[in-house]
Amino acid sequence: MNKFLLGLCLIFLYSVSIAQVAVIRDPKIAKMVSEVSSDSLESYVRTLASFTTRHTLNTNDQTGMPAAQQYVLSKFNSFAENSNGRMSAEIEQFTIPADGRRITEDSPAANVIATLKGTDPNDNRIFIISGHMDSRNKDVMDSEGIAPGANDDGSGTAAVIELARVMASREFPATILFVAFTGEEEGLKGATYLADKAKEQEWEIGAVLNNDIVGNSESSGTLIKDNLKMRVFSETIPAFETEQMERIRKYTGAENDSKSRQLARYVKEIGERYVDQFEVKLIYRADRFLRGGDQTAFARNGFTAVRMSEMNENFYHQHENVRVENGRQYGDLPEFMDFEYLRKVAAVNIASLATLADAPSVPEEVQIEVRGLSNSSTLHWSAPEKGNAKGYYVLMRETSSSMWEKKFYTEETSLTLPYSKDNYFFAVQAVGANGAESMAVFPVPGNR
Repeated sequence: MNKFLLGLCLIFLYSVSIAQVAVIRDPKIAKMVSEVSSDSLESYVRTLASFTTRHTLNTNDQTGMPAAQQYVLSKFNSFAENSNGRMSAEIEQFTIPADGRRITEDSPAANVIATLKGTDPNDNRIFIISGHMDSRNKDVMDSEGIAPGANDDGSGTAAVIELARVMASREFPATILFVAFTGEEEGLKGATYLADKAKEQEWEIGAVLNNDIVGNSESSGTLIKDNLKMRVFSETIPAFETEQMERIRKYTGAENDSKSRQLARYVKEIGERYVDQFEVKLIYRADRFLRGGDQTAFARNGFTAVRMSEMNENFYHQHENVRVENGRQYGDLPEFMDFEYLRKVAAVNIASLATLADAPSVPEEVQIEVRGLSNSSTLHWSAPEKGNAKGYYVLMRETSSSMWEKKFYTEETSLTLPYSKDNYFFAVQAVGANGAESMAVFPVPGNR
């Protein structure tokens, strides 16, 4: 009996040992994560909510949108003092053309943008972290009524401000834009302006992390209370997909491997690596059901973008006028937010953004060999154009799995694995000398 029990113990210990996964954190990024403050986030949200309304069409420079924009600019400028000249900030004015719906006549608008310039003169990549400043009431055309917009989207704007504070004194090879958009509730106007500008000027945008409604942990109706999860939405089939892209997607079965889906997986892996007791849920939709956000404007122009959002929305405090009705308080007020939850979401953002901006660019010309039949899979690629890759990870997962399950490290630019491409999906990441990984690149068929 003793030998039997000993054998069971050994089997148990062995099963535990093979299930262990090493979590390696970059101390520099872990330090940034630790500096994200729920108190700072609460201060930003309460100040933003104190303006009478942040409706896009409100022009009151004391209590409306212009005053809120000046507040965000002042925060960015104060952080820039710690950047050794690398951070600058501006209110970028533009005109929203009349659209016959929510914009009845051409109207002035503005985005507030802080730019943290990259340190590598040969690296022109840009990473964007964003939220939208504008708020609304039940009637989206009400530009005068009280609209605190604490969670929608004071929470996302606060996360952007806080990341600018923590990251301003740090250096990254690539450039980071911290953006507070306007006009989201009127049809993604501020994001569309910037996305169109980026396309016209051929910006090399590596990723867009859009934060919209990220500060509440208690749902309406279902009464769920959960501050342990957040959602990341990513498009499946790219909005800008060409006929050639469509053919390759169908041929390789890559419906679940768009660039935005790779970014979502990246956010989940990196976020959960650095933020304890928090789960990033992958939602296989471009946004919530029949709804949208500012990331859509970038996706339409071919840029890689995802939406970060809270797990359980509370519709008593979203798109509602401030009032008490049947004993229930309605309205998007700060007292209904969970600032510790918002801290966790902001921490996921900073871990992901800092790792992306610190890593080499993605491997180029990633291909999987298809010449001849084989139960092994061979991948080839070229070195990234930006930064220096110390090595590469070849990623693998079963076709039914949402996340990459194995990483094979190599310092070569090709690798053969004894796993059939019939049964697994593969991708390749570049790895810098500091251990920072690029996003994964799904291979196209090669050697035909």
